[in-house]
Amino acid sequence: MNMKTTPIPSEVVNEVIDAFGIHPAGKATIRELVKIVNDIEGITGEEYIRMEMGVPGLDPTFVGIEAEMIALRQGVASKYPNIEGIAPLKKEAARFVKMFMDVDVEPMHCIPTVGSMMGGMASFMVVNRSDKDRTGTLFLDPGFPVQKQQCLVLGHEFGSFDLYDYRGGKLRQKMEEEIEKGHYSSILYSNPNNPSWICLNEEELKIIGEISMKHDITVIEDLAYFGMDFRKDLSKPGVAPFQASVARYTENYILLISSSKAFSYAGQRIGMMIIAPGLYDRKYPDLKRYYSSEKFGHAMIYGALYALSAGASHTAQYALAAIFKAVNDGTYNYISEVREYGKKATIMKAMFQKYGFRIVYDMDLDEPIADGFYFTLSYPGFDGSQLVEKLLYYGISAISLEITGSSRTEGLRACVSQVRRDQFPVLEERLRRFSENHSIPK
Repeated sequence: MNMKTTPIPSEVVNEVIDAFGIHPAGKATIRELVKIVNDIEGITGEEYIRMEMGVPGLDPTFVGIEAEMIALRQGVASKYPNIEGIAPLKKEAARFVKMFMDVDVEPMHCIPTVGSMMGGMASFMVVNRSDKDRTGTLFLDPGFPVQKQQCLVLGHEFGSFDLYDYRGGKLRQKMEEEIEKGHYSSILYSNPNNPSWICLNEEELKIIGEISMKHDITVIEDLAYFGMDFRKDLSKPGVAPFQASVARYTENYILLISSSKAFSYAGQRIGMMIIAPGLYDRKYPDLKRYYSSEKFGHAMIYGALYALSAGASHTAQYALAAIFKAVNDGTYNYISEVREYGKKATIMKAMFQKYGFRIVYDMDLDEPIADGFYFTLSYPGFDGSQLVEKLLYYGISAISLEITGSSRTEGLRACVSQVRRDQFPVLEERLRRFSENHSIPK
């Protein structure tokens, strides 16, 4: 193929990739790939179809902005927030968990964090240090690559397997095998899953919960895409169906609830950590190696979270408190807004398939995968890393599934959020040219 026929000049793409020093470019981390694409756009002036980074594509929630502005005018920016969180936020967070998960917690068990990223880091810092004979996390992959990086930074061991291969009843035996091999303190997964968008069902969550209780392992449930399984209406406060959660099946859980995607509030870096009541009060003598108290909740707040940031943004806490209250009261239906992601995914998936691409994670047990924030792609003849680099010449960016812990290394993760509907004709034209230049092997 003559690379000069590509929508983005091949010499520019080659120059930027060579300067970055990662070959193929598909092996780059998410943030590295963002930098590569930014550099190419800066040189060429050509706008990319940006699918590499999971950032909101909607306006931030108005009720949050208003509450934050009021808090600013009242002068809270000059005051340190209580590290445990402001009372209105803790109250509404506990209400939110009851209204939308049907799980009972008290305000004291709800702690603001600087996004779920910080919630995950703090969880590892405490859970994986609660028993001197166990220090590590079992990841139910594919998943968010940075969570493994956090374990590496902390010096914690970790293991993983691709959840897609062990759905339903198969999950129990596989988890038992992995736990036998590794001395794990924690289990982590996202639900809905980033990047495959599979959604664990009640049977699977019950299995995880029972294993958690049997082996005394804490489950860290990443709910970054809270309520975004659009096959169900999860938008009505206090009315079933509820967001599926392991919290109904174990006393050893930490929930990470993000404001970034559900409420389009990513820039303010505010999320919630919900600690199971029994776990919050539990004593772990081995925590005294690192913290002043053997009580789990105390070690989390005054040990890990204090050391990391001494609290979350004061004004952002007021914003999230107002958002939760509006959702809890039924005056704001956030699901009606984020459904746009599912609608765009339906159109984009069909477009890619029209030009020879295949959906990698295509089934959710016995039904087609839901349309949501992410979908996964492959193209015959390429592995994932190669395909990421090839698409850069066509003004399309995504990440390789390889960096997510997926066993399907031929695939890519595509995020729909930053792709505007007015870009769909450009996307289709670029896919058409890609397909013409890369005939599918017979």
